[in-house]
Amino acid sequence: MQPVRRSRQFTGTALTAVLLLLGSLTACAGDGKAFSLSAPEIFYAPVNGGKKVFPLRVDGPGSSTPGARRLTVDVEAGSEGAVRLRDDSANCRGGATHIVCEGPAARLIGLTTDAFATLAARGSKPGDSGYVRLTYVLTDGRKLTARTRVVVGEPVLELLTPAPDEGVRPGAEVTAPVVVRNAGDVPVRGLALVVNAGDLQFVQRYANCRYPELQHGSQAVCGFPDVRIAPGRSVTVRPGLRLRASRTTMYGSFDRMVWPLKAGPGPNQSFSEGGGHGDGPVLRAEATKTPSGTFTEAGDFVDVLLATGADYEVSGADLHGDPGDTRRIRLTVRNNGPGDPGSSTRLVFAPPTGTTVLKEPMTEIDDGEYEPYCDHDGATYTCDVRRLAPGTSRTFGFTLRLGGPATGGVRLEDKRPGPSGPRDRSGRHDPDASNDEAAVDVTG
Repeated sequence: MQPVRRSRQFTGTALTAVLLLLGSLTACAGDGKAFSLSAPEIFYAPVNGGKKVFPLRVDGPGSSTPGARRLTVDVEAGSEGAVRLRDDSANCRGGATHIVCEGPAARLIGLTTDAFATLAARGSKPGDSGYVRLTYVLTDGRKLTARTRVVVGEPVLELLTPAPDEGVRPGAEVTAPVVVRNAGDVPVRGLALVVNAGDLQFVQRYANCRYPELQHGSQAVCGFPDVRIAPGRSVTVRPGLRLRASRTTMYGSFDRMVWPLKAGPGPNQSFSEGGGHGDGPVLRAEATKTPSGTFTEAGDFVDVLLATGADYEVSGADLHGDPGDTRRIRLTVRNNGPGDPGSSTRLVFAPPTGTTVLKEPMTEIDDGEYEPYCDHDGATYTCDVRRLAPGTSRTFGFTLRLGGPATGGVRLEDKRPGPSGPRDRSGRHDPDASNDEAAVDVTG
């Protein structure tokens, strides 16, 4: 069976291929099993001659890649003024226009290879381009080929990161504008956008985004194959993304990633495959005047702060006994709600004067190996309360040897004590501070 090229059209079932940006060819075996060599449609080579990892992989039936005798990379005739090659592996050999890799360097298991470098030719300038052709020979002699356009220069995509939305009502809808700027030196053709809802939920699912089942509807993978962003220009995605804030998570966020669609995701950009498309409107990337504000390269986190607080309550103890007696106390912290401030709070326990702590909370650090959970500084123990959902509690147990009558105490404090404000991501904004401390008394 002759190799056939996979479709690159932006269709419903082909979005995975579009976002993986595979300029691949498929070789079929006699039993119907097929393997394919996948490479980006466009590869951007830095003007300064720096190396970028070339996204390349082999797909096929089963979980393992077939062995390879040889990987050959060729600069096509007429492209020598724009692109050159360099062998970066002991198993590769060749020069500026032709490289052959054999043995381990030719086993393309995974998403990328650094066995060779695809570089801008000396004397080239931003916007120059050429082509490389890759040939992968399997152990049985079958050949897989792919072709990639190499462009000198790079688009640098940045997201306008909004300031935290101060005082979002619990469970309210949040509209998130997406503005993308190209801060690079060459235009970008095609835009990929991934949104991870994080602590929020999608209200609207869009027709040109897919929602992978593995992420249970919390990730949107969107493609804009026809968009073009010139250097220094921006686009706005319309309509704005609609999400719903948590009803309890006080310091929520969602994250976004963008990259050139036809070049494939970068090493720190990932998404799940599969998933159906939304039934809502089509998102559009429209040219816009670049706004002022903070831009973040490649991806960002958008904070969503709820206009609510969390009433934490701590219990004390009244211990009766003679000097030398032992008593166990349970210091319980409860979140009465309505908010969940995350891991924002510490319990500080000051035992009564003359009392000796015999046992304290421990945590397992290895199989059968433990260490104290709380920090011990002088006469006080400081314990991380960690996250408490509204209506839940956590108890810290101590065993004490009593001294004479005395009074100690337990209190709650924010991990970053200080003035609270709407952008303070560390505090509980506790509506009732009267139950944030309690006495621990020893009486005869």
